[in-house]
Amino acid sequence: MENIILIIYFFSLSILFGFGIHGLVLLYYYRKTSGQNHPEHDMPENYPLVTIQLPIFNEVYVVERLIRAVCAIDYPKDKLEVQVLDDSTDDTVEISKKLVKEYTDKGFNIKFLHRTDRTGYKAGALKEGLETAEGEYIAIFDADFVPNKNFLIKTLPHLNDSEIGMVQTRWEHLNEEYSYLTRAQALALDGHFVIEQQVRNKAGFFINFNGTAGIWRKSCIIDAGNWQADTLTEDLDLSYRAQLKGWRFIYLNDITSPAELPADINALKTQQFRWTKGAMETAIKMLPKVFKADLPFKIKIECLIHLSSNIVFPFIIIVALLNVPLVIIKNTIGGFDEYYSIMSIFVFASISTFLFYTFAQKAIHLDWRKRLLLFPVFLAGSMGLAVNNTKAIIEALIRKKSGFTRTPKGGIIKTGDDWKTKKYVQKKVSGMVIFELLLTVYFIVGIIISAMYMEIAAIPFQLLFLLGFGTIGYMSLKHALGR
Repeated sequence: MENIILIIYFFSLSILFGFGIHGLVLLYYYRKTSGQNHPEHDMPENYPLVTIQLPIFNEVYVVERLIRAVCAIDYPKDKLEVQVLDDSTDDTVEISKKLVKEYTDKGFNIKFLHRTDRTGYKAGALKEGLETAEGEYIAIFDADFVPNKNFLIKTLPHLNDSEIGMVQTRWEHLNEEYSYLTRAQALALDGHFVIEQQVRNKAGFFINFNGTAGIWRKSCIIDAGNWQADTLTEDLDLSYRAQLKGWRFIYLNDITSPAELPADINALKTQQFRWTKGAMETAIKMLPKVFKADLPFKIKIECLIHLSSNIVFPFIIIVALLNVPLVIIKNTIGGFDEYYSIMSIFVFASISTFLFYTFAQKAIHLDWRKRLLLFPVFLAGSMGLAVNNTKAIIEALIRKKSGFTRTPKGGIIKTGDDWKTKKYVQKKVSGMVIFELLLTVYFIVGIIISAMYMEIAAIPFQLLFLLGFGTIGYMSLKHALGR
């Protein structure tokens, strides 16, 4: 039995190590491509017609903020169409209608499109809107975004190159300082945008449209097969189909689009579940096509890592569960000293992850050292989300379909804003929360056992698991009760 435990533990650590150490590969390309910049382009003399699509579902707290920001974008009225794609079933509909009328009276080409049949969810709404879209280019903003006035002026010139199919901007965070939860999210997203997106784009690898804060060439969307709803990440799916068709994407790290981060842990878990499951669904759908395509081998491998990286979450659970038995085996059964020495190399994956987020913060924040103090909280939280995200992975692998559950937004920006009184707060406590709290108890026992055996090196990792599962489980229960 101990041999089986050791083999499973070693294999799981190897998976985590492989994905963790990949951060060093990205940092290598980050330094290698640091001097590269996208060619500068001027706005065409004749401004092209642009359609901005706003997919909305039950966003009573933020829909007005979104529509007013979009209508304030610096662009000629006669060259701009705004589609309010409102599938809402609550008071959002009336707010949208009122705003559309207000801006129509002001001379804006703004349309209200309401569906009572939510077939395809967000992908279905975007596809239906595209059928009547007047613009040559399609910009998309989710309800939690507040686009800057210069968005079109900064992005459109890059589409002068007829081979460019999409331009993506970096997300900024309206409420990063609201709580430790929002700060940890900001740290994670900054790593994705500043390192992953920027590096993959400059190095010639595939990147993805992030579902919002980007602009497409309409002909690219249609050529790639249009929006499809067979995965929960329609943006990632379309991105891969387009790039396999030969379209090129551009990521602009210096052009930002502010957005609201979830202030409620259950809203965050809903978002993470959808992103994790959708990415795995896209991997199952697209990776066979990637490996059949006429692409360099290194691009295929990077696509594999990009689409399948969420597979780490089940292995985080396995490593967590086996960590305590491993301490017992080490101190009750001899003959494995060489094995334990080899396993010490896996600590380099944690160093790689720390360096990855260090470079991301240093690139965009003057106070990056202060922000990195939050890294242990972020790391523990990532571990704590493993239960939630493992369920998403399993559902994707067994091809269990689920509806598109949007992330609730409450217009929570500054300290003092109260998310607990908002109507979209999720009150249900799932069985996953019970499992997270049981794991918390498990690691309290594990730390006691490690202390008894004087296995001091095991305690820091067990503490991270304890804090991760304990914090996520406790906050899930607390926030579901509206406290």
